[in-house]
Amino acid sequence: MSEPGIQVKICGLTKPQDMEAVAAAGASYAGLNFFPKSPRYVSGALAREISLAAPVGLARVGLFVNADDAQLDAVLAEVPLDFLQLHGAETPERIEEIRARYGLPLIKAVGVADAEDVSKLSDYARHADMLLVDAKPPKNAELPGGNGLTFDWRLIAGRRWSVPWMLAGGLTPDNVAEAVKLTGARMVDVASGVESAPGVKDPEMIARFTAAAQG
Repeated sequence: MSEPGIQVKICGLTKPQDMEAVAAAGASYAGLNFFPKSPRYVSGALAREISLAAPVGLARVGLFVNADDAQLDAVLAEVPLDFLQLHGAETPERIEEIRARYGLPLIKAVGVADAEDVSKLSDYARHADMLLVDAKPPKNAELPGGNGLTFDWRLIAGRRWSVPWMLAGGLTPDNVAEAVKLTGARMVDVASGVESAPGVKDPEMIARFTAAAQG
């Protein structure tokens, strides 16, 4: 039997046409960003419109950073989502609280710069349904992700955890095939690497990225 293909997540969609481009490219996940400081931030009303443009089978992921219950309640009352992605400093206890409250599968993003960061992934794997292994943001960075930075992929080469994991951080149509080859990732995530400007998705780059990842 052949191996299942590489799954692709395109994160930070800002208009309904982006969802159409993601679907046309054959990606598996589409991300909506609810972190107000991000250039990819979308309001509840716009996020709902984008989410409803997703065809059946394309998973919709909501990205949150240290969100409280009030923010999560407000978004989920308005926007249909299939996964919650926690991209802040959420503790294992907070992850469990969110899972119990909303009953949706959780993706925990963990920033990696060195071997010590890699060791934290196993701890989070006990509480999240999926891990997102991202490049650690620089000190004092405004954004916890989407900074276009890569990390040393050799740190996680051949690594496996008790839950599925997705590679993120500085991926582009030009380097994603190498990243998959070096790490053994079966899922990849991109935000800034398929944009013509911050928050502006490029349908051609989305198609190129997905094709290169699945190559």
